[in-house]
Amino acid sequence: MQAQGSVMQGGMIGNFINIYQQEGTRGLWKGVSLTAQRAAIVVGVELPVYDITKKHLILSGLMGDTVYTHFLSSFTCGLAGALASNPVDVVRTRMMNQRSLGEVSGYKGTLDCLLQTWKTEGFFALYKGFWPNWLRLGPWNIITAIQPSTLRNIPIRLKQ
Repeated sequence: MQAQGSVMQGGMIGNFINIYQQEGTRGLWKGVSLTAQRAAIVVGVELPVYDITKKHLILSGLMGDTVYTHFLSSFTCGLAGALASNPVDVVRTRMMNQRSLGEVSGYKGTLDCLLQTWKTEGFFALYKGFWPNWLRLGPWNIITAIQPSTLRNIPIRLKQ
């Protein structure tokens, strides 16, 4: 629904029924393996980058263990997650949107989609949508990493 916008009519339930009627149960699961791979890549990159960034900021003496350190570490790990996962997002979207015509389909598989995209459109085609991806992952990581226990380190100055 996100990729096809106004082409898809009938809301979520209507599209669910439409996909099921056209492609059966298998159509409802299209893209699940790529989605799982993307999630593994995001988590596998973001957690270590967050921890390493925070550790280096604290050990370098640039920052203490404050909310600002967590903020910068979170935004940095969002950047790393977007850089690592964007090619998978592009391939996943293309694989999910391709229409099978009998036995002939646009891509033979994930690797074929990746290579065809790179070959026909260039390497940077794998980073289409990067900025919105990072602008989503950055704030999401900030909200996730800055817990109430972190906020206790913010000095509060009351006016007298």
